[in-house]
Amino acid sequence: MITVSIVTYKTNLGELSKCLQSLISSLVSQIYIVDNSNERYIADFCQQYPNVVYIDSENVGYGAGHNQALREVLNSGGKYHLILNSDVYFEPSVLEFLAAYMDAHADVAQVQPNVVYPDGEQQYTCRLLPTPANLIFRRFLPKRMVEKMNIRYQLKFDDHKKEMNVPYHQGSFMFFRLECFKKVGLFDERFFMYPEDIDITRRMHKWYRTMFVPSVTIVHAHRAASYKSKKMLKIHMVNMIKYFNKWGWIVDKERSAWNRKLLEELGYKKLSNRKLAEMTKDEWQKEVTKEMIENNDLDKAYYELLEDFIISTSTKVKI
Repeated sequence: MITVSIVTYKTNLGELSKCLQSLISSLVSQIYIVDNSNERYIADFCQQYPNVVYIDSENVGYGAGHNQALREVLNSGGKYHLILNSDVYFEPSVLEFLAAYMDAHADVAQVQPNVVYPDGEQQYTCRLLPTPANLIFRRFLPKRMVEKMNIRYQLKFDDHKKEMNVPYHQGSFMFFRLECFKKVGLFDERFFMYPEDIDITRRMHKWYRTMFVPSVTIVHAHRAASYKSKKMLKIHMVNMIKYFNKWGWIVDKERSAWNRKLLEELGYKKLSNRKLAEMTKDEWQKEVTKEMIENNDLDKAYYELLEDFIISTSTKVKI
C-alpha cells in the first residue's frame, strides 16, 4: 500500500538504519534507496533488507533522485508514497495513522505530520509560499528583521495544534497520494535541490488539499547545510533564482491569494499601527517596512529599505 523513497549521498549508516527502523510496518511494501553518491558501502548495507531496492545513481539532485523511484511505482498499484530524508525517524504507527487519514479524505493529495527536533523543539516545516525576501534576501538582512519575517512566513504565530491546508511542505517528510502525480507531474528536475519541495507542494495545492496534520509527530535531525557551506549556499541561491524565474519574483497571484487565505483562516492579526503623525522619520520608515512585510510585499520592503525610497522632508511625517 505504501512505497517509500530515500535519496542518499554519502549517508551515515547509523542514521539510515534508524530511519529504516521507522518503516517496519505491514503497510510498507517497498523502500527505494536512491544513492546519489553511488557508494558501495550503502549498496552492501541495503542487501540486509528484503524490501529495500537499491538504485545506484549519478548525483542528479534531490527531486530527480526521488523521480527515479516514483517512475518505478506510479503504475504498481500502490496507493501512497512517502518522500523521506534519511535523518528522520518516527514510530511506525505514524504511517498507519496517515494512511487512514488519507483514506478518509479523498480530496487530500499530501500530508505532513508535526515535526520536531531531537530535543522536542518545534520545527516549522509548513509555511506560506515564499517571496524572494524570505529565501534569498534574508541572508543579507538584519537578524532581527528576518526573525520578524519568519513569524509570519513560517507560521510561528500559530500553535500548530490544528490541521491546516498549507501550500508549502518542507521536503524531509512528504506523504503523497500516488495517483495525484499523474495529474500534477513529478518533481521539477530543473531544481537540483532546495525549492523542489515548495514547487511540488504548490502544484498539488492547486488541485487538491495539502494538509498539515499535527495528530502524529516525527523527529527530524535537521541540518541546514546551506548556512555552513559556501558550496551549498551557491547551490541554494542558484536554485532559488530558478524557482522565482518560474513562478514570479514580484507578481505571483497564486502566492498572494493562497497566503492571504491561509493567514485569514488562522486568524493572523496585523500589529496595530501607531499614529504616523507622532513618529520620527526613522520610526515611520520601520513601521512602513513592517506594514509591507505583513502585507506580503516583502520584495518592495527590502528595496525601499535599502535604497531609502522613503520620501519625507521633515522629522515628522504628516498623514
